[in-house]
Amino acid sequence: MKATARTRPNLKSQDLKSQVNHKSQVQVIARAASILRALEDQTAGLSLGQIAQRVDLARSTVQRIVAALEAEKLVIAASPAGRVRLGPTILRLASSVRTDFVAVARPFLVKLSHELRETVDLATVKKDHLGFTDQVTGSQRLRTVSAVGETFPLYCTANGKAYLAELDDDAVMRLIGKTFERRTPKTLTRLADLIKDLQQVRQTGVAFDHEEHTLGICAAGVALRDLLGNYVAISVPVPAPRFYEHQTLFAERLLATKRSLQKNFVEAEAA
Repeated sequence: MKATARTRPNLKSQDLKSQVNHKSQVQVIARAASILRALEDQTAGLSLGQIAQRVDLARSTVQRIVAALEAEKLVIAASPAGRVRLGPTILRLASSVRTDFVAVARPFLVKLSHELRETVDLATVKKDHLGFTDQVTGSQRLRTVSAVGETFPLYCTANGKAYLAELDDDAVMRLIGKTFERRTPKTLTRLADLIKDLQQVRQTGVAFDHEEHTLGICAAGVALRDLLGNYVAISVPVPAPRFYEHQTLFAERLLATKRSLQKNFVEAEAA
């Protein structure tokens, strides 16, 4: 009986070893993710030493992880000198997720457009501009329409200001500066005036464009994060006379749509 007891596996030791292995695997994934984030927007690439400095890891550790990422084409060589940059696999994966997000958001945009009978736009943030990625055209005879793929500045659009309101004041200044081009007589052209407007947006959750980008056209907009954590914005552009009459309704329905979409994200992650 004693001999049998000696050969019995040490379950506590195995469990501890399993936990250590799991922790090590998670750590490697976290480090790989930090390296990929360090390479974001680095079109000329970074050297292993530069990456190591940015992610606070030993150069040898960075070299080992980068080699594994290169094997999967998540990073590729950026120069003969040893610099690396994000690879084609990242682009392919990101494109797939973006398409999925547009597909997920589309029913919510359609519902909002039907409720308001107005055009509804979905836009993504691209540095100091917005790019339109989807649109549901309203059923009103007089309506506003922008082409998918078009870009607009942040400071004078409802969806742009909704995004800016998610940043602190210093970040806003670093992103778009202190003075802005006057698009219409109603455009806010000074940072101080824009910040005052953004403070109101932070309180209500809804931003407005009162003919600041184009005379005769107003809009309401909200910002939220997509499935990757990147900011996107939903907006409702409306001819000015109709907008001023129903501005509160547009704001209420946009906020309700944002809540529904965010709830959908939470449920999808929990599934």
